[in-house]
Amino acid sequence: MRFNLSFKVLAAASALLTAAAFAQPCPDKNVQYWQAFPPGGESDLSARHQQAVLKKKCAAIDTVVQYKAGAGGALMWTQMNSLPADGVNVVGINLPHIVFQPIEGQVQYKTADVTPVYWFHYTPDILVVPVASPIKTFAEFLAAVKKEPGKLSLGGSGLNSANHAAHERLNAAFNVKTIYIPFKGTGDMTTAVLGSQVDGAITYTPFAINNKTRVRALAVAMEQRHPLMPDVPTFKELGVNWVDGAYRGIGVPKSATPEQRKRLSELWANLNNDPEMKELAAKNGFELVNIGVDQMDAFMKERTQLYTEGAARLGLGKK
Repeated sequence: MRFNLSFKVLAAASALLTAAAFAQPCPDKNVQYWQAFPPGGESDLSARHQQAVLKKKCAAIDTVVQYKAGAGGALMWTQMNSLPADGVNVVGINLPHIVFQPIEGQVQYKTADVTPVYWFHYTPDILVVPVASPIKTFAEFLAAVKKEPGKLSLGGSGLNSANHAAHERLNAAFNVKTIYIPFKGTGDMTTAVLGSQVDGAITYTPFAINNKTRVRALAVAMEQRHPLMPDVPTFKELGVNWVDGAYRGIGVPKSATPEQRKRLSELWANLNNDPEMKELAAKNGFELVNIGVDQMDAFMKERTQLYTEGAARLGLGKK
């Protein structure tokens, strides 16, 4: 699958948004920030970063983070259009999840039912094992999997999610067979990985960075090695053209007005361009991107096409 980032699109979007971002006024009410995954994962961590930066910028406003986790995010995304369209109810959303899940057909929403207003960061795929694992390198991982096909288990966040897709891609790219164990979110997966209840995980760079003394990263899906993990090879170095991961953003109820969508898009651009946010992202392995409402249609068309092609190769939706 070819899920490479469109760096020219992202760079252009960032430049267009910067000027507007710094002039954004504060909301007139507290922000209700709904999360589709449990506490403790990348989505929750990024929400907490945004909560802190928004409080610094708008002292009179609180960001109330709320959780409605289940079905790999689908529980919240199915219900997001029932939220008040008041310009302050926002929902954390993820790609490729909101494309993969409707294709699979086991959820009660369609991709078109989700209304993104801003994509704020990207997290690359990474393969990790517990630090207690006898597997020290990717070569040793391959040897172990080929010796006993179907025995090693890898945890991940959700079914028909970026982690699930990465797991299937790993098996196909290296002609191996591992077992995927889905969890409600990265937070739930953490206990299982650190306790060696699973043999490893196909997850994201923030998990590996935030647990660097407790897990061992074996390979990462980036163009170049991550600066915080210089000893971890890329999949490209290992012979597979794999540069991919998950996008995170915010969406609103479909009934939200164009003005409400624009205001939220500019507010999140303001947060993303704050020096504190940039520092927090760098420390935790988040790659900031800036895709707002003005670029959304083109970006979603491109992403949906790429993920739909990838889903077909994964066999999603086939009974």
